[in-house]
Amino acid sequence: MRDYRIEVCLENVESVVNAEKGGADRVELCSDLFEGGLTPSLATLRMAKKLSSIKISAMIRPRGGDFCYSSTEFEVMKEEVRIFRDEGIYSVVFGILNPDGTVNEERNAELLELARPMKATFHRAFDMTRNASESLETLIRLGFDRVLTSGLEPSVLEGMFTLKDLVKQAGDRIIVMPGCGINHRNFEYIKSNIGAKEYHVHPSCIIPSRMEYRPSHIYMGGSLRQSEYGNVLTPVDGVEKYCR
Repeated sequence: MRDYRIEVCLENVESVVNAEKGGADRVELCSDLFEGGLTPSLATLRMAKKLSSIKISAMIRPRGGDFCYSSTEFEVMKEEVRIFRDEGIYSVVFGILNPDGTVNEERNAELLELARPMKATFHRAFDMTRNASESLETLIRLGFDRVLTSGLEPSVLEGMFTLKDLVKQAGDRIIVMPGCGINHRNFEYIKSNIGAKEYHVHPSCIIPSRMEYRPSHIYMGGSLRQSEYGNVLTPVDGVEKYCR
């Protein structure tokens, strides 16, 4: 039996089903991973629940970019938490910062209160804070169940030493979940060096579009865009590599 848990980050219902088949312990359901993950639609969440029994954590993030939100955006986040709480899912994932790069205690506390009895993860907004150790203590004081982080670096490999320190600092008070840049080639090395209880992975592949007619001069997005003719999917065997 594994002594660690695997959370799979994904953005569609078919991937949720595949993650469960592959042996994942939990999924983080998002939309628009190109933006780093935004709030999934209610229909997507409901269908994922209908077609699987895996624990679902839902992203609460109204837009891409930074994690300092306007009062209107904050009201949207509160409503999203209420909706997902009423759906009875396992967890929600969010994070709000102050302009100075510290954790916004007041707003995060309000979302946490709304979220219960769901679990709550503070996402990689943590990696945009000024001080890892101080931010971790703030999250523990607020009552978060886990924090997703790459150790204030672009990837887990680069943040490995900080992550190891955070895991030690956290003890049993909060789960430090390394995520970003983990793949099946470096996973054993990362796991043996950090010693965390949970890991956040994003095994994915591009499924070619079924479209045969492909006009090349029309785009649905902005100047920085993905191909219109490929769809991201989490494959069963991609998840299995972490869960054996």
